[in-house]
Amino acid sequence: MSHTAVPRHRTRLGAPRIGAWIRMTKPRVIELLLVTTLPPMILAQEGLPPIGLIVAVLVGGSLAAGGANTINSYLERERDQLMARTNDRPLATGEIEPVHGLIFGIVLNVVAFAILWPAANLLAACLTMSATLFYVFVYTVWLKPRTDQNIVIGGAAGAVPVLVGWAAVTGSLAVPAWLLFVVVFLWTPAHFWALAIRYRDDYANAGYPMLPVVRGIPAATNQIVGYSVLTAAASLTVGLATPVGPLYVGAAVALGIAFVVLAVKLRRDPSASRAIRFFAMSNVYLLAVFAAVAVDVFVRR
Repeated sequence: MSHTAVPRHRTRLGAPRIGAWIRMTKPRVIELLLVTTLPPMILAQEGLPPIGLIVAVLVGGSLAAGGANTINSYLERERDQLMARTNDRPLATGEIEPVHGLIFGIVLNVVAFAILWPAANLLAACLTMSATLFYVFVYTVWLKPRTDQNIVIGGAAGAVPVLVGWAAVTGSLAVPAWLLFVVVFLWTPAHFWALAIRYRDDYANAGYPMLPVVRGIPAATNQIVGYSVLTAAASLTVGLATPVGPLYVGAAVALGIAFVVLAVKLRRDPSASRAIRFFAMSNVYLLAVFAAVAVDVFVRR
């Protein structure tokens, strides 16, 4: 993996475009993390938290997630060159110097901590930093290149924003926060393995032992169905152990059934097109479940 990155997309002055720095943070991933941050804040507050706190948590969370994604891109830049899906990333092409990307990622996390501690509290700030450290060192460095269960364990990093949102409001953690954490944690493998089916050849070429590569697509789709069922069940436990009302419970039942049906359809037809469709719809599912958490609070008031 001694490929030399070829600089591309530079301006006439040789400086990377601002868009390159933004792309390096993987904004689409950040958007999904924010979706799971605000509803727990609303549930913890039993209403709308102070706007200043919401802004601080969302901005701080965005910066930390963007920093973690950037450091991930720095560490994986050579493997990214081997994958059609990722070979145009700024650090893979050389559009941004690797050391500059690394520094940028670290600075984003430092700024995030500096925002979250005074604006929210130390617990929320530390939880945010723990997600970055877990994602970088446990998932990216240790798990991803070594085991086909990488995303099962590594997915915990993506579930931490739920805890951050709750902690930012209450200064502590409680059962509802942990239950929502479990929903995201169980949702992640099904979501990511669908993407891995679509880009199975990419992952194989880069040497990543993703489940569809190591055990085959049938095994992966079976796991996707299993985790979809677990995710749907976990979403219902939120209704049993938190003050959510019938609106949330009804939404969780309907959404859970739809999610499992989509997974079963993918198992019957594990084509690349259906896999990427499941991947996209799993985003919609998670968004809808967490939106139901927030809407339910206002309906019950």
